Amino acid sequence: MRGTEATSDPQRPEGAAALLRTTQTIRERAQALLARARAGQSAWFAVDDAALDGAAAQVAAVTRARYPHLRIPYHSRWRHFEAGGIDRRAELDRQLGDAHPSERARAYIDLAVVSVLLDAGAGPQWRYAEPASGQSFTRSEGLGVASFHAFMAGMFSSDMNHPLRADSVGLRALTADRLAEAFQAGAANPLVGLEGRVLLLRRLGEVLHEQPEVFGADAARPGGLFDMLIKPYGPDTPPTADVAAHDILSQLLMSLSPIWPAHNAIGGLPLGDCWRHAAVRGDGLTDGWMPFHKLSQWLTYSLIEPFQWGGVQVRGLDALTGLPEYRNGGLMLDAGVLRLRDAAQAARPHAAGDEFIVEWRALTVALLDELAPRVRQQLGLAASQMPLACVLEGGTWAAGRVLAQRLRGGLPPLQIDSDGTVF
Repeated sequence: MRGTEATSDPQRPEGAAALLRTTQTIRERAQALLARARAGQSAWFAVDDAALDGAAAQVAAVTRARYPHLRIPYHSRWRHFEAGGIDRRAELDRQLGDAHPSERARAYIDLAVVSVLLDAGAGPQWRYAEPASGQSFTRSEGLGVASFHAFMAGMFSSDMNHPLRADSVGLRALTADRLAEAFQAGAANPLVGLEGRVLLLRRLGEVLHEQPEVFGADAARPGGLFDMLIKPYGPDTPPTADVAAHDILSQLLMSLSPIWPAHNAIGGLPLGDCWRHAAVRGDGLTDGWMPFHKLSQWLTYSLIEPFQWGGVQVRGLDALTGLPEYRNGGLMLDAGVLRLRDAAQAARPHAAGDEFIVEWRALTVALLDELAPRVRQQLGLAASQMPLACVLEGGTWAAGRVLAQRLRGGLPPLQIDSDGTVF
């Protein structure tokens, strides 16, 4: 069996990996675990459906407070580049000068890819002081601002004549000391998972080098993805150019899968953010696996605008799922939609691969799909006006943070050991 047959047969590693890289599989399995929890069969969680409308009301209230005119942008890394009310993209545009729109798109994609891969949880103690503005930022905003300035300084480029890019040689040369200095991290300002972040970017450099057909032969860059996906349109992008959001995700999952921790694998093929759960059913070798691909989907959300700014329309946004991370998952717990069967679980440390955490994330994905229409109804908006990407931004992520701040000083409701590659 060869070619497309091998890649569509779940009895073979290639086919199983391909099936586990689709958001349809994510949704189907998450919904199955939610139905199981509703039937009282979960060892970890109970579901209170009566709390969904209350959770939607809280999300709607936060959305109105953040975006009073309900002009809600996409949930994207670009929002973090706007932290403190500063338009940092404008600074990048000034530095890019009269660059061609396609080169601008490549630079935006280079920045977004590197920044998203650095965007796992920073921990509660770390902060980044931005010299130019005099402001200090923590968590995702801090990571975004720090990575923006590292990019602007040419940290990820091997050619100082072209600093505003990330390329394979520059990424492979990255060291923990250099990244720690750029992120102001140290004993007095600890950044969770620093080594994991460096290894992830160095593996990214290897993958770029190994796939010139996707990322370019002369200077392999994440931005080569733009050229690869719009190749049929030729060098000048016409106004009708478009790409499906899931096609961006699929290409990312195929091309970048080697960078993720290799212990999650089928037949030697790395699966990335995909974990075992005894109650998950599926065909062939996919049985027992619950996929998420949170960072890859967060990256896809963050590439929508670079493609649009490059003249390419991105369609099918709602094919992507909600993001199963601790703010959205925390919202479900703190708003009472999910209840721990054993309250002591909240005080215990957990690994990302623990079945307890896998199920929490799966329930979060399924519940976000049910919460979204309720939020739209509260705000009087149609799905076309407020796709899931805007519900998340308005939204669920921010409401999760507000509740966490109110209840625990900002800490997530569960303790998760992070290596900098999942949360």
